[in-house]
Amino acid sequence: MERFATAQLIDVRSPSEYHKGHIPGAVNIPLLSDEARKKVGITFKESGQNAAVLEGFRLSGPLFASMIEEVQSKYLDRQLVLYCWRGGMRSQTMAWVFQLAGMQVELIKGGYKAYRQQLRSALAHPYRFKVLGGNTGSGKTEVLHALRDAGAQVIDLEALASHRGSAFGSFGMGSQPTVEHFENLLYEQLGKMNPQKTIWLEDESRKIGTACIPAEFWLQKDHAPLYFIERTIEERIKRIKDEYVVYGAELLGNAARKIAKRLGPQHLKAALEALDTGDFETFINKMLVYYDKSYAWSLSRRAGREIINLDTSRMTSQQIANELLKTPE
Repeated sequence: MERFATAQLIDVRSPSEYHKGHIPGAVNIPLLSDEARKKVGITFKESGQNAAVLEGFRLSGPLFASMIEEVQSKYLDRQLVLYCWRGGMRSQTMAWVFQLAGMQVELIKGGYKAYRQQLRSALAHPYRFKVLGGNTGSGKTEVLHALRDAGAQVIDLEALASHRGSAFGSFGMGSQPTVEHFENLLYEQLGKMNPQKTIWLEDESRKIGTACIPAEFWLQKDHAPLYFIERTIEERIKRIKDEYVVYGAELLGNAARKIAKRLGPQHLKAALEALDTGDFETFINKMLVYYDKSYAWSLSRRAGREIINLDTSRMTSQQIANELLKTPE
């Protein structure tokens, strides 16, 4: 994809195919709508390829002028790079239309299918990961960003997933990408990295909200050295309160109820009562009892993994990042 960095990618598949997953940066100008694609598929099954091609032109032909106008108004000064599922008839037809209108067009050989095959190979490539761990409220994401600001290679999995990975993880985030498109976003980030140098990640569960870290990537991350950030409980509660109290008691209470079975009725009752009285510190403390136990159990299952404990109490994110950058490659 590097040679197309200055071009405009155009995904000519149907809107639902595009939504499920597309090459990051591509815009969707579909040859066929979802409904039209369904009609063409039915025609193909009932009457064969020639009839299906004719039906496709009948449905899409009247739209060619508006497609040309859209592209000319937005991307006239850029090379166009088109793709469909396999680099076949849909992208070839659209390329023909745009070329007739005098535009420079190139096709991605093998289409989106070939892109996904390259993705699978890239995710299995060996990388030099280092992982930031720590209990909820330790400020791992802030340290990750400080590492990035200091020039380190960083992939922010939570940002890609638009979720922080807990019952409260959707607060302040946008809609999540599909599982497939999350993989595409991850692949895009990996393509910007030098695999011979350290890449920093945050320790995450394999599922981040509805997004799922690919198995090939997950196995490497799960065996990489983990640098565990230690903060006092007071620091953690303050950090969480500063970030989450803005969302109000109702949203916080609803999120707590999502993990009611794991919290247990007594802890949930005490947490909600504290929330009702505005005692956010007690509410957060009750949540941390559960999350700390859950994370400790998760770490205990990774026998043999190298874990480096860092006492970072009262250190800023920048100070922690500077210490981490001193660790051997």
